[in-house]
Amino acid sequence: MQRTLLICRHAEAYDPYPLQPDFERELTQHGLHQANQTGKWLRENFVKIDCLLSSPAPRAGLTARTIAARLYFDEEDITYNPDLYNARESQLLKSIGELPEHVKQVLLVGHNPGLTKLIRDLAGQQVNYLEPANVVAVALPLEKWEGIHLQTGVLLKHNMEQML
Repeated sequence: MQRTLLICRHAEAYDPYPLQPDFERELTQHGLHQANQTGKWLRENFVKIDCLLSSPAPRAGLTARTIAARLYFDEEDITYNPDLYNARESQLLKSIGELPEHVKQVLLVGHNPGLTKLIRDLAGQQVNYLEPANVVAVALPLEKWEGIHLQTGVLLKHNMEQML
């Protein structure tokens, strides 16, 4: 069975001001525009998602909510997982591996460098570093998400050249 993992870096955020914790950074106006464009691209290319996982950091959460609105995905159904904040690839895989079997297409919104490393390892090829609001789709031949640790997939699509 094919499952699709849509991996999205949060949109552009403000640089931290002195003594501001990284976690608290918010999206810029341009970042909000990027998130809207990413949501539009996802709707045109993937129509719907079964699940949306997001880091709880404000910049990732607002990116996720903005995209969800474009996909007609209920904001109440977004799963905010604290383990996704600045997660390494191993933690991202663990979180994805816990998804229920009925989920066929999932959107993950998080942070670099973990997301880029995850894409490179899942696709088995070099891809550019994810810029803000970039999203990459990876098709995975999985019976259950828990097998994601053992599988490589195929890059389907991305919006990297559109996010200027």
